[in-house]
Parts: sequence; structure tokens; C-alpha cells
Amino acid sequence: MNKKLLLDQLERTVSLKVYPPQRIVSLVPSQTELLADLGLGDSVVGITKFCVHPSSWRKEKTIIGGTKQLHLDRIRSLKPDLIIANQEENDREQVEALAVDFPVWVSKVVDLSTALNMIAGVGEATNTRTSAEDLMLKIKTSFASLRSFPTHSCAYLIWRKPYMVSGGDTFIQAMMEVAGFENVFGHQNRYPEVTMEELAAADPEWILLSSEPFPFKEKHLTELSVVCPNAKIRLVDGEMFSWYGSRLLRSADYFRILREAN
Repeated sequence: MNKKLLLDQLERTVSLKVYPPQRIVSLVPSQTELLADLGLGDSVVGITKFCVHPSSWRKEKTIIGGTKQLHLDRIRSLKPDLIIANQEENDREQVEALAVDFPVWVSKVVDLSTALNMIAGVGEATNTRTSAEDLMLKIKTSFASLRSFPTHSCAYLIWRKPYMVSGGDTFIQAMMEVAGFENVFGHQNRYPEVTMEELAAADPEWILLSSEPFPFKEKHLTELSVVCPNAKIRLVDGEMFSWYGSRLLRSADYFRILREAN
């Protein structure tokens, strides 16, 4: 086995003692799916309870907790050659604790460009460069073919009781822009809480209710229509707006269908 030095998206040097890595733990659902699509099924040994794609892995791999509540002892017992994490989705203290004993490659994804860079980085870290480059080309092509739509003001809700929305410094924000939406809460950071009064005052033309992390359903449309009676309110697949791995292969077509159907 060879050794290798890598640079992650936080500009940290990550030293792999085993290259290519034979025992990989993924701490992020969208990056778990990416590892599967890069053909690394035999190398991935641990995933989170939220890693739902591919579904078969939930029975085949060791579940190492949630993205922000990892079972560190369980991860250590797997003796990983590489751990793949994300700055936003994982707890910093837990990631730093793991990095004392294991190589941890951390992604930082804020838009399509950094998502593509993440795919390239994971390809380099796992010795799957060719597959990663092919995937990146397909994603770039799909987004390049997405036509521009008239811009509409929009609120993207991720939680209920209290209502929480996507702010302006998120990957969701970047995907909203690609789909032709102007985020009415784009001036706020991260995922702020908003009241019904604030939502009404923002008066968005569209309200998108995400399927995750809160599972909005048809029954929630009515309560939002009372707050913003003139808005188009739609349930949307949160994975298309917030997953930044190989799921991006489907996002551009999803945005096109969403806009053309309305």
C-alpha cells in the first residue's frame, strides 16, 4: 500500500497511510451516495443513520450515529483508512477528535462550483479520478443545458414549529438561484427562524416546502396559504436542493420540471 498527502476543502493537509483507502467511513449522506456512484461499495465500512442512498447499505454497513451525534467509539472500532466529513453537517469537536487518530477529509460546499471541487477531491482521495471526472462532466452538462427562467421571489422552508428557512449563505440558496428563485430571506445567515408575520411581510411569490429535514406534507399547504394567500406553495424534494454529491445529476432536470409545470 502507498501513502498519500491530500488537501481538503478547508485547506487542511490530510495524510493517508493506506492509499487507496480500503476502509472508508462517510459522515454525510450526500457524500455517501457519491462514494457508491464512484464504485466504492466494497471499501465503505461505516455510514450515518441518515445515509439513505443506496438503501441496501443501511443493512450492509455499520451505522455510526447521526451526522451531528456520531458514535466515536463505533467509528474507532472500524479502524478507517479515511473518514469523509463536511464542515456544516458535522460537529467540529467530533471531527477534530477523530482527526487525532484517523485521516479526515472535510468538504466545504457552498455552490455548484465547490460541489464539483468536492467530487474531484473525493475522487483523488479514493483513487477514483476517472469516475469522478466523468460524473463532473455529466453534472456540468446538465446544468449548462438548463435554460434561464423568469426570477420569482421565494421562501424555502426547512422546518415547522418554529418555521425555519434557508438563508443566503447556504447551498440551498445557490440551487434556488439556479432554479430562478430570489430568496426573500437571503439577507439572513444560515437557517433562521421566521414568524408568520415575517413570512407574510416578505410576501414571496413562491413558497417551497422541503421534504427534509422536516417532512412537509400536503396537509401543511393550507396553513401557509393562510399566511401568504397569493403565493404559489409547492412541496419539493429537499435532496434536489441540498444534496451536493452525485444527486446533482438529477437536480437540473428537477428544477426545469418544477418551473415549467407552474
